[in-house]
Amino acid sequence: MKNHLTNSFARCLAALALTTLAVHVSAQAPKGFTSLFNGRDLTNWKVPEGDGGHWKVLDGVIDYDSRSEAKGEKHLWSEKEFKDFTLKIDWRIKEVTGLYPVPTVLPDGTHAKGPDGKDIITPTPNADSGIYLRGSSKSQLNIWCWPIGSGEVYGYRMDKTMPPEVRAGVTPKMKADKPVGEWNTFEITMKGDRLTVVLNGKTVIENAQLPGVPEKGAFALQHHGGPNAKTGELSPASSLMQFRNIYIRELK
Repeated sequence: MKNHLTNSFARCLAALALTTLAVHVSAQAPKGFTSLFNGRDLTNWKVPEGDGGHWKVLDGVIDYDSRSEAKGEKHLWSEKEFKDFTLKIDWRIKEVTGLYPVPTVLPDGTHAKGPDGKDIITPTPNADSGIYLRGSSKSQLNIWCWPIGSGEVYGYRMDKTMPPEVRAGVTPKMKADKPVGEWNTFEITMKGDRLTVVLNGKTVIENAQLPGVPEKGAFALQHHGGPNAKTGELSPASSLMQFRNIYIRELK
């Protein structure tokens, strides 16, 4: 009798797990949006050649362990290119990988300096990924554990040839990230060369200008870090990430 009850309980748990997964997979896109991820496989995405199964679908989400075996670029790219759009995407950092030297970023996008004129650095537990917009690494929205928060456009903020208002504009107004391990939601809108980013319901980037951003391009979910070639140990700030509920609305 005990074995029968144990087996019945196990079957119930399995059925519940399948039901939960099925609900997630069959979730409908919000009105006016198109889904870019079906919850079952990587249709609509270009897996890096030679990846070795490290970009995969696990329990209805896109899962990445930062260990792609691709010889070239290791990012996961959308098959389709987009011009003006609103993109909704859930993401979470699974865990951090070691301490990373993190600068103190000021509201104008510059770094705080110490008495020696060098950046003030704080070793911080970190993981690192991001979303490339319009096919460009320069227009990447960062996902990480920095005190500045996710959603900044590092390529523009760090470009000292850019006007001060551009560098300040791509610096998050606040940190809206949830703790590592919890799900976050980006709502990203690109119109022309203007970018607005809402993270977990809070506007962190508003109508920021990205001078010279391509007019059209694909998205990429970013690989960062990875294993040491000799030890196999992941470097600090590797991209141990998951993504789900990826929806887009193209704007006229």
